[in-house]
Amino acid sequence: MNKISSLYIAFGSFAVLFLMFKIFSQNGNPNQLGKTNYKICGVTLVAPPKPFPINPTQDIKMVHANWVALIPYAYSPLGIPEVRYGTNSWQWWGETKDGIIKSIELAQKSNLKIMLKPQVYMHNGWTGSLNFELESDWIKWELDYEKYIMSMVDIARDYNVDLFCIGTEWNQATAKRPIFWKQLIQKIRTKYQGLLTYSANWDNYHQVPFWNELDFIGISAYFPLVETHEPSPVELKSAWTKYILEMDTFSKSLNKPILFTEFGYLTVPGCGGKTWELEKKVDQLPINQQAQANCYEALFQSLWDQRFWAGGFVWKWFPNDEGHEGYIEKDYSPQHKQAEQILKKWYANSNH
Repeated sequence: MNKISSLYIAFGSFAVLFLMFKIFSQNGNPNQLGKTNYKICGVTLVAPPKPFPINPTQDIKMVHANWVALIPYAYSPLGIPEVRYGTNSWQWWGETKDGIIKSIELAQKSNLKIMLKPQVYMHNGWTGSLNFELESDWIKWELDYEKYIMSMVDIARDYNVDLFCIGTEWNQATAKRPIFWKQLIQKIRTKYQGLLTYSANWDNYHQVPFWNELDFIGISAYFPLVETHEPSPVELKSAWTKYILEMDTFSKSLNKPILFTEFGYLTVPGCGGKTWELEKKVDQLPINQQAQANCYEALFQSLWDQRFWAGGFVWKWFPNDEGHEGYIEKDYSPQHKQAEQILKKWYANSNH
């Protein structure tokens, strides 16, 4: 059992504080340890197609965020055992090595802590369903994935990144290939001294076989709550109850805090329900800022005082309004919407 786990047992609800102390001691500010209401108040910064015209982290600071997640996307063709990164003309600048390093430097200049979260994009597919019949295909894919991840680990080490996410929503791959993931974590630990997490899908975090090797239980927190068009915060809070009980129990069973590596809501009616289904027809739906704002309010009311909850990262934040898919007014981003004020209000409650 590692040092963090043993201290969690000894101090119970102070586990999150210890993890925060580890972060702050690395960054020269151990006095944060005594501040009991510290939360990771993060946003996910979209990697833009071209260099930043101005430092985008200043807007992030305006909503009282203290962390930013950076995502250098790679690409896996559906059904082909490859992970492509760094050799493609389609790669946006913000996803390249130069773009990620510049993003890290700008975030650090603004005193923001950083989660580096390399993810793989699959056209017409989802990482959770990645699967191969042949052992040789699995081995080829794993070699590519390890090469990609370890290149990101080198950046995290060289630029003192605070937290590294080893993968996102690999439901099948983590279930069928646990040895690969455990060996990958060991290799990362030999190079990188920061904190580690993994981003499990909301319905799969119980099945991840290597939480004991990591510092946070990471969840892509798109829990389906209420499917009505514009549920109230009260209705949404009621729907959160069962998930909170499950997460609290799970956190205690592993002696680790839970981090929402992603959370957010589309700006459309019904966004408190099955958001992955809404994505398929978002162009047919009207804008509903109130529904999105209510979902944010209910999430924070439900989770802020939960000791197992370390905070999370909003999905997502467009630097200088660049990098969106063309429907920013309906997207997950809270920017320039009612939800931004909700975010700002709650993020102001955390000690920074």
